[in-house]
Amino acid sequence: MGCRLEIGALSAALFLAVTPGLAAAEGAQCRDDLAILRTGNQPVSFTVEIADSSAERAQGLMGRREMDEGAGMLFIYEHAREVAFWMHDTPLSLDMVFIDPTGEVVKVAANTTPNDDTPIPSGAPVRYVLEINAGMAARHGIAPGTQLAHPSVDPAQAAFPCE
Repeated sequence: MGCRLEIGALSAALFLAVTPGLAAAEGAQCRDDLAILRTGNQPVSFTVEIADSSAERAQGLMGRREMDEGAGMLFIYEHAREVAFWMHDTPLSLDMVFIDPTGEVVKVAANTTPNDDTPIPSGAPVRYVLEINAGMAARHGIAPGTQLAHPSVDPAQAAFPCE
């Protein structure tokens, strides 16, 4: 009987190890340098630089010629507001993911044009903007309704809370 329990526990552990979406269905193991996004039960993580001051948000990714595939920049605002981003002096094409205070994606501006000064509005009040390499949003199914887990999202409001 003890052997059966061990096998059952081992089977459950292996099942969760090969189905990461189920392990992360309720909450996420959050870190400041990690943006975890969930579409359905499937999470995807990006290692992020944080831009939470006016100076950091103004600089953003300007001048960057490359960024690792699993990397990004998470812009954090103190309060929700409508924002507009541009690609001034940014030679990388990016996906901009606009996220409300609960951590829910409200808009994705995909494959932005490098060095373009045309404003890209959020279209709704947001507290976060995640910039990732162009094409990553489509590759991972990031779209309106996708949920962000990050320590800066108020746990009382979080659509996808941290554990």
